[in-house]
Amino acid sequence: MLTGIQLERYADVLLWGLKTARTKAFKKNDIILIRYHMPAVRLAEILFERILDMGMNPIQRMDLTPSMEFSFYDKSDDRQLVFQAPGEEMLYERLNGSIFLHAPESITHLSGVNPQKIGRAAVSRKHLRDIFTRREEQGLFGWTLCSYPTEEQARHADLALNAYAGQIVRACFLNKKSPVEEWNTIFKQAASIKKWLNSMDVKHYHVESAHVDLEITPGDMRKWIGISGHNIPSFELFISPDWRGTRGVYYADQPSYRSGNYVEGVHLTFHKGRTVEIKAAAGEDFLIQQLSMDKGANRLGEFSLTDKRFSKIDRFMANTLFDENFGGKFGNCHIAVGSSYSDTYKNNPMELTRELKEKLGFNDSALHWDLVNTEKKRVSAHLKDGRISPIYENGKFLY
Repeated sequence: MLTGIQLERYADVLLWGLKTARTKAFKKNDIILIRYHMPAVRLAEILFERILDMGMNPIQRMDLTPSMEFSFYDKSDDRQLVFQAPGEEMLYERLNGSIFLHAPESITHLSGVNPQKIGRAAVSRKHLRDIFTRREEQGLFGWTLCSYPTEEQARHADLALNAYAGQIVRACFLNKKSPVEEWNTIFKQAASIKKWLNSMDVKHYHVESAHVDLEITPGDMRKWIGISGHNIPSFELFISPDWRGTRGVYYADQPSYRSGNYVEGVHLTFHKGRTVEIKAAAGEDFLIQQLSMDKGANRLGEFSLTDKRFSKIDRFMANTLFDENFGGKFGNCHIAVGSSYSDTYKNNPMELTRELKEKLGFNDSALHWDLVNTEKKRVSAHLKDGRISPIYENGKFLY
């Protein structure tokens, strides 16, 4: 497990991530939400104390246990399923920051629950996430998250708990005297690659691997972002494309755990921006239901690439936060079906009205599901002047 020193360093990195992710500086009396699962309570305690020392106001919330979550979906009637606690919206309107400590004690406990109920509950809470998005666009809110090692995740990743924790330690540089210095170095290196990517006038990207043949249209007024402090760890660079220009076939060779369900071998076929064929080797019914929860759930919200020179992650972790940042031999790409990120807008995100988002092809959904491919691949940028420029091959950006 993580030592006391490693937990202190983890807190250092999370607070670096929180500050880096927000466009305006935090100030005294700001309100910071700490959400966590039970196993991560010690890390939550350290962060609670640190935030007090910073002159800010921490609020702690423990997530539902697996038993509570199963009971909620199993027993809730239509009204209970969409119930919102009094004051919840007011709290979200006043929060300045959020840290989530992901430490699940079960990741398959909802496999027997009706997927439609999971979808309905997610849609009912979308307005709260929209508040976060708006406040982040205004520079009033920042967020980050991390994972804490648990027996359940280690078991599904086919690793001993100590080996699983070791992956987290290396990936987050908790074995370094000053992990924040390591993150600052990667932050600067990634800035050069993003500048190079954003200098291109791209008509579409073409992703090719053994099982992927996909075209992605970046659209107007877009920029590549990433390694911004939002996720710890995060080595990906990504863009939220114009969903309307997506066509071709995508395959996720990495399994996915979502909302207490297991899905494997996802095949998606896109035509004119929408998924027209959905297949999976396992969990297909759940996948289909998730991609139909609202009109944007079957569209593309994100396209991402991870450079293996940044990432130390070389094992499947049964945790999307780590799996979407897989380095290994060939790096990875992932897509997300569902909602897009407004901070990939080239100008000030505060300009993005609902009408402008729709005009530019930013997708909107209660869903955001990352699906990871780690196959050897080549990604080419087809430029508007007719040239083709390879940008990614053998797990590395060609910068």
